[in-house]
Amino acid sequence: GNAMLVGVGGSGKQSLTRFGSFMAGFKCFSIELTRGYGITEFRDDLKNLYVQTGIEGTPTVFLFTDTQIVTEGFVEDINNILNSGEVPGLFAQDEKERMMTEIRPYAESLGLNPTKDVLFSTFINRVRDNLHIILCMSPVGEAFRSRCRQFPSLINCCTIDWFMEWPEEALTSVSNRFLSKVDLGSPEVNKHIAAMCVDVHVSVTETSERFFQELRRKFYTTPKSYLDLINLYTALLAEKREELGNAKDRLLNGLNKLAETNVIIANLKVELGELQPVLEEKSAATAVMIEQVNKDKADAADVEKKVIEEEIQAKELAAQTEAIAASAKADLEEAMPALDAAVESLNALNKNDIVEIKNLPRPPPLVGVTMEAVLTLLKEKTDWASARKILGDTQFMKRLFDFDKDNISPKTLKRLEKFVLREDFTPEIVQSQSQAAKSLCMWCRAMHVYAGVEKIVRPKRKALAEAEASLAATLAALKEKQQFLKDVQDKVAQLEKDLAVAEAESQSLKDQAQLTEDRLVRAEKLTSGLADEAVRWKSTAESLGDQRELLVGDVFVSAACISYFGAFNGAYRGELVDLWVSRCRELGVPVSENCSLKNTLASPVVIREWNIWGLPTDDVSVDNGILVTRGRRWPLMIDPQAQANTWVKNMEQKNALKIIKLTDGNYLRTMENSIRNGSPVLVEDIGETLDPALEPILQKAVFVQNGRTLIRLGDTDVDYDPNFKFYLTTKMPNPHYLPEVCIKVTIINFTVTIKGLEDQLLGDVVRKERPDLEEAKDRLVLSISNDKKQLKDLEDKILRLLKESEGNILDDVDLIKTLETSKTTSTMINGRVKEAEQTEASINETREKYRPAAIRGSILYFVVADLAHIGPMYQYSLNFFMKLFSQCIDNSEPSERLRKRLKNIMSYTTYFVYVSVCRGLFEEHKLLFSLLVCTSIMRVMTVQEKLDEADVGDAEESDEEDEEEAAQTQDGDAAPPVASPAVIEAREWNVFLRGTPLNYEAPAKTMEWVADSVWRNVCYLETDLPDYLTGFTADLAGPLSAEFESWSESDSPFQTPMPGGWDDKLTYFIKLAVVKLFKEDKAVASAQQYIGAELGKAFTEAPPWTLDDVFPDTDSRVPIIFILSTGADPTAMLQRFATKMGWVPGERLHFCSLGQGQGPIAEEMVSKAQDNGDWVCLQNCHVASSWMLSLEAMVNNMSQDYNPVHDDFRLWLTSMPAAIFPVLVLQNGIKLTNEPPKGVRANMKRTFNDIQEDVWEGCSKPQPYKKLVFALSTFHAIIQERRKFGPLGWNIRYEFNASDIECSMLTLKMFLEEQDEVPYAALVYVTGQINYGGRVTDDLDRRCLMSILKKYYLPDILDDSYRFTPSGTYYAPPEGDLFSFRDYLEKLPLTEAPEVFGMHPNANITFQLQETRKMMDTILSIQPRATSAEGGKSPDELVAALAAEIESNIAPPLDLDDACPGLFDRTATGQLKSLSVVLEQEIERFNRLTKRVLLTLKELQKAIKGVVVMTGELEQMYTDFLNNKVPGLWEKVAYPSLKPLGGWIDDYHKRIDFMRTWLTKGNPKSYWLAGFFFPQGFMTGVLQEHARKYQQPIDALNFNFHVLEGKEVAEDIVEAPEDGVLIDGLFVDNAKWNRTMKYLDESDPGVMISDLPVVHFVPVMGYYPPPLLAPADPKEYQCPLYKTSVRAGILSTTGQSTNFVVCVGLPIRPGTDSDFWVLQGVALLCATND
Repeated sequence: GNAMLVGVGGSGKQSLTRFGSFMAGFKCFSIELTRGYGITEFRDDLKNLYVQTGIEGTPTVFLFTDTQIVTEGFVEDINNILNSGEVPGLFAQDEKERMMTEIRPYAESLGLNPTKDVLFSTFINRVRDNLHIILCMSPVGEAFRSRCRQFPSLINCCTIDWFMEWPEEALTSVSNRFLSKVDLGSPEVNKHIAAMCVDVHVSVTETSERFFQELRRKFYTTPKSYLDLINLYTALLAEKREELGNAKDRLLNGLNKLAETNVIIANLKVELGELQPVLEEKSAATAVMIEQVNKDKADAADVEKKVIEEEIQAKELAAQTEAIAASAKADLEEAMPALDAAVESLNALNKNDIVEIKNLPRPPPLVGVTMEAVLTLLKEKTDWASARKILGDTQFMKRLFDFDKDNISPKTLKRLEKFVLREDFTPEIVQSQSQAAKSLCMWCRAMHVYAGVEKIVRPKRKALAEAEASLAATLAALKEKQQFLKDVQDKVAQLEKDLAVAEAESQSLKDQAQLTEDRLVRAEKLTSGLADEAVRWKSTAESLGDQRELLVGDVFVSAACISYFGAFNGAYRGELVDLWVSRCRELGVPVSENCSLKNTLASPVVIREWNIWGLPTDDVSVDNGILVTRGRRWPLMIDPQAQANTWVKNMEQKNALKIIKLTDGNYLRTMENSIRNGSPVLVEDIGETLDPALEPILQKAVFVQNGRTLIRLGDTDVDYDPNFKFYLTTKMPNPHYLPEVCIKVTIINFTVTIKGLEDQLLGDVVRKERPDLEEAKDRLVLSISNDKKQLKDLEDKILRLLKESEGNILDDVDLIKTLETSKTTSTMINGRVKEAEQTEASINETREKYRPAAIRGSILYFVVADLAHIGPMYQYSLNFFMKLFSQCIDNSEPSERLRKRLKNIMSYTTYFVYVSVCRGLFEEHKLLFSLLVCTSIMRVMTVQEKLDEADVGDAEESDEEDEEEAAQTQDGDAAPPVASPAVIEAREWNVFLRGTPLNYEAPAKTMEWVADSVWRNVCYLETDLPDYLTGFTADLAGPLSAEFESWSESDSPFQTPMPGGWDDKLTYFIKLAVVKLFKEDKAVASAQQYIGAELGKAFTEAPPWTLDDVFPDTDSRVPIIFILSTGADPTAMLQRFATKMGWVPGERLHFCSLGQGQGPIAEEMVSKAQDNGDWVCLQNCHVASSWMLSLEAMVNNMSQDYNPVHDDFRLWLTSMPAAIFPVLVLQNGIKLTNEPPKGVRANMKRTFNDIQEDVWEGCSKPQPYKKLVFALSTFHAIIQERRKFGPLGWNIRYEFNASDIECSMLTLKMFLEEQDEVPYAALVYVTGQINYGGRVTDDLDRRCLMSILKKYYLPDILDDSYRFTPSGTYYAPPEGDLFSFRDYLEKLPLTEAPEVFGMHPNANITFQLQETRKMMDTILSIQPRATSAEGGKSPDELVAALAAEIESNIAPPLDLDDACPGLFDRTATGQLKSLSVVLEQEIERFNRLTKRVLLTLKELQKAIKGVVVMTGELEQMYTDFLNNKVPGLWEKVAYPSLKPLGGWIDDYHKRIDFMRTWLTKGNPKSYWLAGFFFPQGFMTGVLQEHARKYQQPIDALNFNFHVLEGKEVAEDIVEAPEDGVLIDGLFVDNAKWNRTMKYLDESDPGVMISDLPVVHFVPVMGYYPPPLLAPADPKEYQCPLYKTSVRAGILSTTGQSTNFVVCVGLPIRPGTDSDFWVLQGVALLCATND
């Protein structure tokens, strides 16, 4: 079988699979991903699996996880294996043949017929039997659901096992098991810590959910996280215990050494007193002994003198004796060589040689002579017989060897001499006759030589013997005297020895006394030098002892922090730590009062180093530093502002840090080298997924082989250096890391904090304002850091030396000297540090005076950063902002007075940032940004600060007075300052944004004019803000009620004083909140007025920009990005500017429209331009998604100083808002939005800003030209701004842009120059029908466009008294220069009244409500979300209950069999009645909808229960139900409707009831047109039925319309008309039916939609309604009827929208014409949105 294990990463799926495989005896196989691993490699692995299971028959588990899915092809192959066991095309034909050959023996053993088909199926079956696929899937995200839908075998062919979240019992069991062997002080503490592990895990899970709900940030906890917590805790606890133990031991050892020293000192003083008398006695005895020794030495010297003389004589005699012996020896040595040679020759003779001579009957002559000589020496007869006889003697040779050569007689020598003197008696000659004779010859001659020498030597021997006898006698006498001398000397030596002992004892006593004195001196140095240290060491040791007790809780909290809280921001971290600490205290777990990660695991010295390297100083950043350095997993830092990047680079620079990106082609090679060399690696720009090739590094999968530590990287084993470090960073501000990533790395949220940024900006301000202070501060920080590090090192050295000292510490001179030096240095450094810290405190105090400017900068940055949540193109890097801030400091107005200077900096910075950012914002977000800036400042600024700031401009006091005042406030007698509340407090901001809770019940309302919702909201506001609003509702309902009503109806309630003096009681912001409740439609305008009141009018309208203004801020390394809106094209503007600057388009300004294949062309174009200083514009970047990485790399390289770029080069980019656009480019580029400005005034200002002076004065008919250009620009602004009214303005939102007006202006000038009279008709036609009308696709919109244009292109325009609006505010100024027209535009209202568009004031209410809600929704979207109260139903329960309720109320489908008699009868001509056909078609559509509704409701309920798969459509339906929206599954087969789900259901039932009534009771008297799917078909059916009735051609019929008097609803109809039909249930949008005067009239104030009485639709022969573009009709308005208020639909071939039904001719109020109602946007609707 196969299984699919479903659970988040880290829940044990793989571990249990491997464990189960081992228990079952199965082999477990899993693929190894390497870089470039794809479908080919995957299939190779599958082939090996098939061989292993099918051929070898090895039972195998194939473990496959979703993190290994490189391409979906992997899953498709697995789906095939699960389904059939076979992967199509896995084996080539030759491979299949080989498989069949190898499987044949197995098939035959089964008794199968070995055909090809049988063999292959046997092979596949064996694979299926032995191969068990275990899929490990994570349910997080969409991938799992989509795979289950695409590959059904994953569900059908697998046993599914869900790995759910571990219950608390399991968590407790695990923690108890792991902690059971850890000593935590007592079993109770062990039990409580185990419970705390569970609490931490559960609390983080709950916080993660809230983190997502409020901030939309995802973080996951898994069982792996839980196990890591426990393991980390035990390891950290052991480490910290050892660390504290060692520290305490060292301190105690130092203290013990000092205590021992004090004991020794007391003993030494006693010893020194006892030594003195002993030392004197010993000195006297030694003096006596020295005298005796000197006397004995003199006697010994006399004896020694005599002995020496006799020794000289003996030596002379011995020398003579030796000379005699040497002479004799020399003589003997002359004979010895011959003798030795003879002896050697004799030794060489053997028995055979003797026998040979002996057996000679007659010897050769020389042999005979030789034997004679031998016999002569042996004193034998010299004949041959004697010779043979002696040769036969066994002792012959012995006789020769033992021959007495010293006593040869002269006679014998004489006889021998005759032989020797013979010339032939030589060994060489004798050898020629006998070898043996040669030896004998040599012996004889040797005896002769020796005997000759002996004569000379003998006398000498005799003399030698006599001399030796004399010498012996002399030596014997000498020996006696020498013995006597020795005895004397031994006695003297003994005396000397005794003297030496005595002297040594005396010296020892002296030394001991000196040593004692020296020890006392050194002890004084030691004890006095370390006296202060001893006190501190004792205190520290006691503190460490206490800390060791508290380690159990402190380390636990720290381990929990490291394991869990890295992904959270500072607020959530603080909540978690507070919760854990309080829980520890509840359970009695020892924990510090100020327990924190920083206090437990960091040292101040290290933190200071981190700060120097660029780590911000706030607590969150310090905690992040600890997480990076102490975490057991490698850190992955969420670092949108690149602060972590900078810190890591500085910290690891000395260690040869390698910086890579996963997009680098050779990054794995860099990794290998770094792992091998132990150098750190920083991976930048990580996405939401990690390369699988990094898996071994992230898992730290290190192993030891043959004594080498290795890690397997890809397919290579790499030597692992333990010094290797791995850092990962991402610039994504809110990445979604799946659990599989969360369990492999420590995710750390390095997003800049307000406090951290504040400190950085403070440094920038002070560095520019007081460079001396900041330089001194920087020096001090480094100095204090180094000194404190040195102090720590010195203390460690002292303690180490004390610990390592052996024996008596006072004898270690080097140690004492080192201690003395260290103490001196330490004292000096301590003084320096103390002085430096005082100086630093003084500097900090001065620096703090500049903090308000830093606070303002920090506030502004976070507002700017939040814009990224609103639009993907609103990206601003911290570096960009810091440059902006620095520029503001430089450019703001200087002042000698500090408070004035700070105000200047803050004011200038606020406005400059506002202007700089606004030029990159769309119009709809500029006011929103301004409001966010204003409220953010006010939420931080206190009331007192605001008052002080207001006073600065008027104050006259000098800096000295400021300082005096500051000094007085610091006086100890002065009262402590009272904390001033913020201008906008948190609860005020919250109630402004979120309004009244759903469960709030307001008291009863007593006045009619206040709406119920307004009353409820006002009551809650008073309850929530009692400090300001107590008594407000009493005034509202009391005598001031009428005044409040009048105030609420004013056009500008924010600026209108409130009754009862409430303006003086409320802050500006609370008044804004009150205005929002009473007049929500005025909230945006009021917000604008509020901003003007708080920050100034400059912040209420962003100034328009021109390229002339922007260009000075650009440079060659920063791209300029045009952010486009639909239809906007900055090309012409850029071309004009480039031409003006001398960069002629086509020559020095180059354009490239990006698209397929354009990337390389663009790169080459940019490369050339960078060299020669040209400009390049890359258009439509949003369509080149695949090239965006290249663009990012190109811009990044361009920004590097080492890349040469021509100073004149500029890179211009254009793009629609797109998520694919590189964030790096956006963050560091200058962004410009290119869209029509918001508002008629701003739009016209933009147009006139682009008009050049020469163009303005360049027409020969200046007066008509200037008037008509102004009229055209007004028309252009009007048609663009009408879009804000939605369907009331235009059915379809057309993107009119600058090219339209430019073209029309050229046309206007051309026509004026060519013709004498102004050709108004031609201008209207070309401008309306061609230049602008070319964009218009809806005929009714074209009618509107022409109606507007006719107000501006008409002869009256040349009359200075002509006004565009009834109020007279808007008109074409008299002829003048360009600046006079611009001045006129400056005087126009910021926001235009609806009259400008020819619309009713109610239209503005709709628009303003939309704007208010859009603005509030946008602000809310970037705020932390408010979570719902606990205890409610889960989303599953809510949706399931709603689905069941809806399903229970759905009626069965309509059945034609229930039709009333005659309804479907045919006419006399055999035709079905037209309306019956319409009914049948409608029933068919409704039945299709009903079936879809019932089916999907049942499926949704099953999916929630898990019975069926939750498909994408069902999941969307689930979401729609939660959001009260109509499911898309229903909308596909339903009628058009804009109602929310509840209203849609009610409407559906009404429609079904209408159709059922028609079906069962026959044709109704009046038809509810809204009840039809296709009302156009019903209209056609009515005409067709009339045509058949009167035999008239249908194409000659049109409707005429009569609104019935007194017939409001269907129930008022008594009978049906003879001809035509009655239609009820229609609505008038933006007008009303005047029932008294029976004509169309303007709406009542605030009433947007009104009911229309029943209308009689009468078919009329030969009546043709006027064409849409006919001249204005003063009597009737062709009012369009639409199905829904959206009005737009799919454009049909008729030129009309599918939403359009028919134009209804209605009489209009006298004094108006049809154009009046066209401009008002009046229409009829079948259904409303409620």
